[in-house]
Amino acid sequence: MSVGAAPETLADALPDALRFAAEPVPGRFALFLRALRHPRRLLSLLLTRLSGRRLRAAQRFVALVGAHHHLHWPVGLAPSAEPPAALAAAGIECVEVDAGGLVRIAPEGHPLVLLSVDGQRIAAGASAAIAAAFADPDLHALYGDALCGRGSDGPWLPLLRPAFDRDYLHSVDYLGPVLALRRASLAGAAPVAGAAALDLALELADRFGEGAVRHLPQILSFGQFDGGGGERQARCQARLKAVERDLGRVGEAGTRVVLEAGGVIRLDRPLPEPHPLVSLIVPTRDRIDLLRPCIESLRHRTDWPAKEILICDNDSRDPATLAYFRTLEAEDAARIVACPGPFDFAAINNRVAAQARGSLLAFINNDVEAEAPDWLERMAREALRPGTGAVGARLIDGEGRIQHGGIVLGTGGLVTHGHRHFAADAVGYLSALRATRSVSAVTAACLVIGANKFARVGGFDASAFAIDFNDVDLCLRLNAIGLRTLYVGGAVLHHRESASRRPSLEAAARHDREVGAFKKRWGPLLAQDPHYHPGFDPDLSTHLRLRRGWTGRGPVEPR
Repeated sequence: MSVGAAPETLADALPDALRFAAEPVPGRFALFLRALRHPRRLLSLLLTRLSGRRLRAAQRFVALVGAHHHLHWPVGLAPSAEPPAALAAAGIECVEVDAGGLVRIAPEGHPLVLLSVDGQRIAAGASAAIAAAFADPDLHALYGDALCGRGSDGPWLPLLRPAFDRDYLHSVDYLGPVLALRRASLAGAAPVAGAAALDLALELADRFGEGAVRHLPQILSFGQFDGGGGERQARCQARLKAVERDLGRVGEAGTRVVLEAGGVIRLDRPLPEPHPLVSLIVPTRDRIDLLRPCIESLRHRTDWPAKEILICDNDSRDPATLAYFRTLEAEDAARIVACPGPFDFAAINNRVAAQARGSLLAFINNDVEAEAPDWLERMAREALRPGTGAVGARLIDGEGRIQHGGIVLGTGGLVTHGHRHFAADAVGYLSALRATRSVSAVTAACLVIGANKFARVGGFDASAFAIDFNDVDLCLRLNAIGLRTLYVGGAVLHHRESASRRPSLEAAARHDREVGAFKKRWGPLLAQDPHYHPGFDPDLSTHLRLRRGWTGRGPVEPR
């Protein structure tokens, strides 16, 4: 470091995808002080714990004080290295990327090639696992999980990677540096220097289909992960080049590629001119205290030139609310659509969607407010893509914490909002909160979708899911016909979840019925979310701690 230079922080010393590891984790005393600010909730939590409901108490404690990463690798599971002879015996040649980021792979040799870098060691048992996976002739590239050493004697940080996701990989290089490849698939390949693993994975996915690149949820390597300091800029430029090259392969060379803070890449795909009309659909029953901030943010803090606002009026009677309706109509700022009868979220939204004029629909809860004015532009760019179904946003709750970062199946007992209760400015595990990536589902508190795609699957299923799970069910039905669900971390809004709903015995009974219907329809998917790593604890906020007893060892199947 030169004299007078600012000292390097831990975040600066880590690769961009690992910035989450630099976020501070409060100690137990600090957490206890936070809990004391809410004495009634703390008392309820303690009574829950004393009654023997330990898991429920732990969930309430996270909700009370906030979520933080506690990814402690067990001391007794220190990794050991694979003998070089084991690699050769399995038909694997280990090839290290040189100091300049170049990789040279000979056309002849062992059938499998294992890319690595200086400082990385192959974990014991990896050879057999890799060779077994490549018995499938349709597999052309394989990556696994890793342990990152933090200092010479520091603890190991587990890097549990997602299944292959091209959109996510465009945003964040979560994949490298260790990548197993079929040598025969590399003919003519000339990977980008400094981003060889990323470039090769994207190229093979383009040539052979995205199923040709898979993730093995097993620890395959361990060592120090460089990527900060003076190397960061060079690595970022290499990533940008690899992403631009991939966009050119798929006919999207006109896409603007932007490197944002924290190393996340944003893709600004061209928008049609004129911009398509977006119908913003907001259900409400009175609650002018929630509705007015919501509508005014859609009017004045949403940078989209072609939009219409439709308010679904579910028997509002408050004079202030009715006066506000009249003002909006007089100013031609919104259409008020009468939706009388018992509150039925799914049916109300379906009814108004049928009257919407926009080619894009944006479903917005009345307790949501726009923050960053470009939220709709970011979501619309993704929703307009032919292969995209529903698109969701990053939502911040009233306590300044993550309310929604995508929906994860099979966690929290049924489904959970990703990174729930983490700090609003958290980057997320592997920068997941900032990236654009595939998820199983997103919340309809802020959901954008093409009107024709919404109609194609029949909209929300009001017969089975009047209030709860209608958004998750919609996304899963879209996924089933090949329209993937995307989470856009750069689209940021505030959401005071369920602030406009009140509990009742009738609501509880209805919720139980919808839980049963959801399990019956989607039960197999609840066993393991395809976008979430099986090594994480499924009971607390996602990405918070490791699953008890998970060792990162096989045998497991690629996914």
